[in-house]
Amino acid sequence: MPKTKQKDPSANSIKLKAASGAKKISKDVGQLRLEILQKITDLVTAGMGLVAALAWNNAIQAIFNRVFPKPGDNIAALTVYALVITIIIVVITVQLSRAVNMAKKQLNIGKSRR
Repeated sequence: MPKTKQKDPSANSIKLKAASGAKKISKDVGQLRLEILQKITDLVTAGMGLVAALAWNNAIQAIFNRVFPKPGDNIAALTVYALVITIIIVVITVQLSRAVNMAKKQLNIGKSRR
């Protein structure tokens, strides 16, 4: 009577663990790629924002140059410029924060209804 080869249960277990590990590594690599893409997007967006801010700075300085002759010699004009820009930035930042919080609340409501 020929001997039948019995399957080693530990071999199947090892194969399953290896397959599971490969899937986890693949998922981790995918998540890493996504995080890298998100960071690159954030950096490019920040860089473009800086360029836009510098352009606006030049435009606003040109307006102040017309309103206040020779603003480099006029400390009051430079102070007014700095205060106006600061107030505008604070107002915009507060409004954007409120809009983001409102959007987050709406998204949370939408998720709970599903």
